[in-house]
Amino acid sequence: MSQSPLIPAGALLLGLLCAGCSSVPYAQRMSERQAAYAAAAGAPVRSFRFFSLYSWEPLGDTQLAVYTQPNKAWLLDLGGCQELRFVNSIGLTSNLNQVMVGFDKVLTGRHNFPCTITQIRPVEVKSLKLAQQQQRQIESAAREGQPPAAAH
Repeated sequence: MSQSPLIPAGALLLGLLCAGCSSVPYAQRMSERQAAYAAAAGAPVRSFRFFSLYSWEPLGDTQLAVYTQPNKAWLLDLGGCQELRFVNSIGLTSNLNQVMVGFDKVLTGRHNFPCTITQIRPVEVKSLKLAQQQQRQIESAAREGQPPAAAH
């Protein structure tokens, strides 16, 4: 039993169309994420203690959020990382378990140059999560001239 060659070509076309349509919402989502982290970030600090990387989130090619614990995050401003949004893994340099501004770097892969950390700000994770929950809330209202939907 053979498959029609139109199915893979159709799926590819559909995928390309969806990718083209999602570029505006992605840029908007990225901008909202950057704003949320900036609002939750405190004053710049010189360094932070680093034992292991729990999680990370790229916020463009010049910012990165790193979590050293589930409720402990840092917003790093970087000296322009190449394609940071597309790397599968990152690393952080440190000296005596300290990551320092201007000295330590974010490593993104063997073909990319290390990205210098130009600023570090602690992130208040609780307020960040609260802002995320508020963004997810949906306001609903009945349309004008339409009776309210019956509850089932």
